[in-house]
Amino acid sequence: MASIASVAASLFVLGVVLSIVLNINNFAIMAQKQFDNIQIFLVDEMDADDIARFRRKIENISGVSKVDFESKDMAMQNLKERWGDDAYLLEGLENNPLQNSMIIEVTNITLADEVVNQIKDDKYIDSISYYKDVIDKMLTLSRIISTAGLVIILILSVVSLFIIANTIKITLYARKKEINIMKYIGATNWFIRWPFIIEGMTLGFLGSAISLVLVYALYAFVFSKLSTESYALIGGYLLPVATIFDNITIVFVSMGIGIGILGSIVSLRRYLKV
Repeated sequence: MASIASVAASLFVLGVVLSIVLNINNFAIMAQKQFDNIQIFLVDEMDADDIARFRRKIENISGVSKVDFESKDMAMQNLKERWGDDAYLLEGLENNPLQNSMIIEVTNITLADEVVNQIKDDKYIDSISYYKDVIDKMLTLSRIISTAGLVIILILSVVSLFIIANTIKITLYARKKEINIMKYIGATNWFIRWPFIIEGMTLGFLGSAISLVLVYALYAFVFSKLSTESYALIGGYLLPVATIFDNITIVFVSMGIGIGILGSIVSLRRYLKV
């Protein structure tokens, strides 16, 4: 019971950590996809030929994957669509205050600075907007949390291994005479090991199964709460319950059984020396 409870508790905490790490990584990836572009706002004096030449210049820059031109009229239409029911507020404008722009998609957000540096002094550019700083901060946060999660995983694995190893040792101590007799009459080490390894596997599997059910129930509850309209901004970045469950099931079962087997083998080494 102590071994099963320790594995279940350790893997439960691990499941919570993994769920957080996976969702933060998903948020960073989704945010990067949304903000991996550079928007160049153009001066009003440009004609169609100037726009075409400037577009070709940008397309020839290394790291640029796509360039789209957005006129001020298109920008206004897109703004109205984003505002939805509140779009009527824009009807009172006498002049369109928006600007023509080029929207540049880069192959990797890390190339944004390099692309911007090659065009920032062009006479046709009024201003430049891109989100590299935001993406960098999110990716840094993701790396920190992933590293912290890995450390927690290692600590919890060691704790579970220690408890299972000691549980198996108690069993072995109670049976040390039988083990010695078996050794003397010719039983091989693996013949003696297998029952204890199976016991360790069973303890690890039961602990992982319990923790898996608890993590699934907790995540499903949190996901349902954050998927409501009140938390739509957060819920939109959360991984579905099935995705989390698929990701952690193999990890949990593998770690639970692996810790059980390793704990058994570590415990048996002393008692097999006769």
